[in-house]
Amino acid sequence: MSNPTTRVLALLELLQRHGNASGSELAEMLGVDGRTLRRYIATLEEIGIPLTAERGRHGGYRLVSGYKLPPMMFTNEETLAISLGLLAARSLSVGEVSTAVTSAQAKLERVMPQKLKQQLRALDDSVTLDLVPSAAADSLTLATLAAATQNRCRVVFDYTSSRENADEAVTQREFDPYGLVFRYGRWYAVGHCNLRAEIRTFRLDRMRQLRGLETPFERPQDFDAAGYLSGSFATMEQGFEVELFLHTDLETATRMLGDELGLLTPKGDGVLWRAQTGCLGWFASQLVRLPYEFEILSPADLKTELRRHAQKLLAMTTA
Repeated sequence: MSNPTTRVLALLELLQRHGNASGSELAEMLGVDGRTLRRYIATLEEIGIPLTAERGRHGGYRLVSGYKLPPMMFTNEETLAISLGLLAARSLSVGEVSTAVTSAQAKLERVMPQKLKQQLRALDDSVTLDLVPSAAADSLTLATLAAATQNRCRVVFDYTSSRENADEAVTQREFDPYGLVFRYGRWYAVGHCNLRAEIRTFRLDRMRQLRGLETPFERPQDFDAAGYLSGSFATMEQGFEVELFLHTDLETATRMLGDELGLLTPKGDGVLWRAQTGCLGWFASQLVRLPYEFEILSPADLKTELRRHAQKLLAMTTA
């Protein structure tokens, strides 16, 4: 690293990586003396990258946060990690974020070495992330709720009900957001609904006219938004209560079924699966996908539907 320009760029990368580092630490990592390091610091400041220097035991050099984004330098592994993150963000299709992702990806590709660019395009062509939502959330709604969750401040919004022909299709809610969860193609906010005076779950794509309030709230300690959402899915009133015994372990069942279709509980040498559905025929069609044996405990009509579905599949294969 004999070229001074190379060492100045290496210093910038070290400051980005470590956040705060003493002069002696930086000089040692660069293999220079203190006087030379100070000259490199001055060079960074001359090209418009502001730094702060603090004296004392815990002092050192650091980049000024938020003043101006300096040129960012990443290793090949870091660049691939960022690219996979952008691929996931594009799959989520959160409002205007998809356009921003495309722009960010183009900026990365313009400065990538050719070999790394080929690896990235191979990922883009071959990797599929099953994150495509059935209902996209507005990026401003997502950002506002995330800020309110972090700051523990109440929000208010108009909520569109999913019920058809409901007397009140739209209601205004004051809401204390405890957490945000992306699950099976949709964004959900979990928190305290002041209209219903209890914890509720709301879909972001049904929120309208969302705005933050200055009313603070206290979030329950160690509240698990994802766990609450899973439990609410499992207890939804959907018509038929279903109970099965799966001859597998909990990890395998969870990986196959997720937690939106019901509640999975270890029992003996298997897993008890309790769920609810509005259509036994549809539920039976999902059971034929299971790679392990199972027993239908209730209802008896589900066995009839499963038998009918199996006969239909057999007829198709022998035709």
